[in-house]
Parts: sequence; C-alpha cells; structure tokens
Amino acid sequence: MSAAALLTLTSCSGKLGALSADNFTVTPNPLETQAGKVPATVNGTFPEKYMKKKAVVTVTPELRYADGQVAKGQSATFQGEKVQGNAQTILYQVGGRYNIKSSFDYLDCNKADMYLSFVARVGSKPVYIPAVKVADGIIATSELYKNALKSAQAAVSPDAFQRINAKKQEAAVKFLIQQAQLRQSELKNNSVQEFVKLLEQINNDREGLRLNDVEVSAYASPDGGFELNDRLAAQRQQTTQQYVAQQLKKANLSGTAVDAKYTAEDWDGFQELVKASNIQDKDVILRVLSMYKDPQEREQQIKNISSAFRELADGILPQLRRSRMIINYETVGRSDEQIQQQLKADPTKLSVEEMLYAATLTDNANTKEDIYKLTTEVYPNDARAYNNIATMEYAAGNLDAAQKYIEQAQKVSANLPEAAANLGLIALSKGDIQTAENYISRATDANGLAEVLGNLNLAKGNYAQAEQDFKDVYSNSAALTQILNKNYASAAVTLKYIKNPDATTDYLKAILSARMGNTTDAAEALRAAIAKDASYAKYAATDLELKNVAK
Repeated sequence: MSAAALLTLTSCSGKLGALSADNFTVTPNPLETQAGKVPATVNGTFPEKYMKKKAVVTVTPELRYADGQVAKGQSATFQGEKVQGNAQTILYQVGGRYNIKSSFDYLDCNKADMYLSFVARVGSKPVYIPAVKVADGIIATSELYKNALKSAQAAVSPDAFQRINAKKQEAAVKFLIQQAQLRQSELKNNSVQEFVKLLEQINNDREGLRLNDVEVSAYASPDGGFELNDRLAAQRQQTTQQYVAQQLKKANLSGTAVDAKYTAEDWDGFQELVKASNIQDKDVILRVLSMYKDPQEREQQIKNISSAFRELADGILPQLRRSRMIINYETVGRSDEQIQQQLKADPTKLSVEEMLYAATLTDNANTKEDIYKLTTEVYPNDARAYNNIATMEYAAGNLDAAQKYIEQAQKVSANLPEAAANLGLIALSKGDIQTAENYISRATDANGLAEVLGNLNLAKGNYAQAEQDFKDVYSNSAALTQILNKNYASAAVTLKYIKNPDATTDYLKAILSARMGNTTDAAEALRAAIAKDASYAKYAATDLELKNVAK
C-alpha cells in the first residue's frame, strides 16, 4: 500500500516524487518553547536520483496549530546540478544532506504539528510536492513563567529602623608641656561639657540610652626622652581616669568599666597632624618619619630642620599633649510591641522608619497595606511607602493599581531603585520583555533585585543565569528555572519550601514528578493544581509533559 501511494504521489508530482517523514529528523522532537519562540533544527536528506538536474526546491518549515494558526520558519532553497543559481546544489546520482534552523513564534498553544511545505519546479514547470509532517506537539513548560510571575515577590523598599544603635562621643583635654594636671580651662571646653552632659542623660534615660564603657587614652608628644614621656603619659592617664571616675560617680554610673591606656610618644598622631598641616618642609619631615624608626634618631633628624622644628613646636606638638575620653553607648528604640501600640494610639509620633518597620510585623496583607497607606499620609514625601503599596497590589494581581502607586512614588523620588524594578516586573507580567529590561537596568542596588532579575532572565530563556539569580529564593519561578535546567533535586527542595504554595506550585510538582518517572505523585499533584485553579485541567489535557499521567 505504501509503495502504491508513493507511486501515485510520484505520478501526481511530475518529475519529482513525494518525500517521506523518514527523510527528516527534527531537534528537539517534541518541539520546546524558549523565550516565546519555538526553535527547531531540521536535518533533511534528498535521496539518490531525487533532485532532477534542472529542479529547484524551496523548503519552508511551518508550525500548524490546532486552532488553524500557522507560524512559518525560514525557507531554504536547493537546486539541481544544471541550475545556475546560488542555492545549495544537490547531485542527482548521490542526493544530499542539509539542515535548516528555524524559530517560530509561540502562539500560546502547545497542540501543534511541524510540517515542511515545498515549492518546486523542474525547468520552468511547477511541480507539486505534498507537505510532510515531521514533529508532533510542543512542550511549552518554559511559558509557565507567566503563571509563576503572579506569585513573584516585587521589590520592597526597606526601612532603616534599628532598635539598638551603637554610638560614641569623644572629649579631649590638652596639657602644658611636661605637665599632667587637668586645667579648669580645659575642663570647660565644649567637648568635655558635652561628655558630662551625656553621662547625665544616660542616667536619666535608662530605657532609651545604654552605657557600655568609657575609654581613656593619654599621650605625650614625641619630643624629649622616652623615659620622661613614658612617665608623663602614665600620669596623664591616671589624672584623666580619676576625673572620669568622678563624673561617673556624679551621674550614678560608677559601676561602668573604664578602659584606660597611654602612649608614651605619639608618633602616629604626629604624622597625621603634619600631613594635614601647611608646614613648608612637611614632605621632608614625612620622609624622615619613613626613613628612621628609632624615636631618638627621628627626633634628632627633625630638630636638624631648624625652621620646621619651630613650627612643629608651636603648632603640632602642643596638640599631642592630650588625653581623650570616649563614651561608648547605645541608643535603644521602641520595642515591636511599643511600636504597634504607638501606631494605634498616635502614629504621628512614630518616625517614618518605625512606620515602615511596623508593616513588617504582620503577615496579614490587608493590615500591611493599611500601614503603608497610613505612612503616606503621615510622611507624604517618602517614596518608599507608595512603592510598597504597589508591591501589595502586584501580589493581588492588580497590575494597573500597582503601576499608579509606583508613579506616585516616582513623583516623590524619581530615582527610587525599587520603583524601577517593579515597573520592570509589571512590564514582564504584561509580556513586554524589552520594556521590562529597560526598567530593570535602572534598578541598580534595588532591594530584592536578584529575584526580579531572575524572572527577567527566565523570560528571556537565560536559564543558567536565572538559576544563579534565584540561588537564595524559594518561589515558583525559581523551581521552574531548575526544572528547565534539569536540576531536579534542587527543584524538589525549592517546591517544598515555597512559603505560600498555589496552583502553579502543584502543577510544577506534577511536571517534576512526571519527568522523574513518578506518575502516581504527578497525578496527585495535578489533581491538587486543578482543585485550586480549574484552568489547569484544560492546559494539562494537551501538555506533553503529562501525557502519561492520569488526568
């Protein structure tokens, strides 16, 4: 029967016979989507004594969808050995091999067949060659990124709230040359007065301020003998430490640890002051410091620069005869409970950072959004709250509402990186990959940018890069990327730890189980997906991934 059919086709096609599907292989088969396209490579063979010497054959790959739509690929033309032309020549006696690479537009339907159609002539006479089906169906798993995007985490602008902040405050006193007594004039300087005042404040506000310790560092200038300077610096330390102890006692903080130390010859401080000075010979002095390590040799060499030494004695050395007193303390902000109570009582008394932080204390989407909206009322000039409302609208599937809030955020701050990232995510959700890429390129340093980039690379078909972007993310998009990369073990872990699994999560579990040959688990996961979203029943009916799974 096959031979009879071939004879019939041959006779009907004039001087060229029909071609069989056996003359072609397609890679991949089934076809598979990538970034909205269906790439395919056809390897074909013209049999011996097929291509007449004056024949010209144009081959066009076509993707014929069940609904009647047709996507055409790139045509290729071949010619017999007596044809004068630029096409690939196929010899009559031996035939020839060829390949055609095509990329079809994916038309949102995985029920499609790939055909090769032919336009041929021998000499000037048209010849009919029937089309040949070469591949069945499309695996469109990569296109599930659109479903996965619905549960993607948009970029949230972070708060800068820190309940406990480490701080320090420093005071300094200077001494006369070769003396260690604290002068009243020095104790009245602003830094010392602020030092004393802060100790009083810490005592009066034990909840808001927490004292850790106090440091005392005493110094002698590097002029003079080492033994003299060592004794002098130690005396200055002792004198300063006694003063600090007195102030701590007055402030009822006498149990505080005091870390005291001294430096006999402050060469480091000397070098810093010289660098910052306008002394005429400062470069010479700095070279001396680098060349000579022995303190006495250094001092002598500097004294030899007589004009410079006078400037040092008057302007630099007096500043090194000093003690420093440093309070190390912490500011302690409101607790979570206090913030929540204040939010209810009078939110205007909260800082913008506290209000943004308050939104993170609840998992209830409506409550979270209400807090962000309240933040925009109390702090209308802070763009972050507008952006964060947009993330809530995005999560609810309200893309237009999300975009409006982002536009409000950009009116307040045109350069908010999270706003640009979210505009990219919205564009991606609407299928506009180019616009998405333009927005995301302006989102440098955005919080959550890696996940947004992962979704962009997934949509573009850059699966290896997308998997790197998603390395710390447990989401449908991350799991889909791992499945497409055939990293099935990681995909199973990701699907297990998705915080809020949905129908797409279950459908991806079905695909993963089917790929691993576990049709029982695949069927169970598919039923769960359909129970949550009935549209998956229709999709699964033509999904080649699940062809062996009970629907």
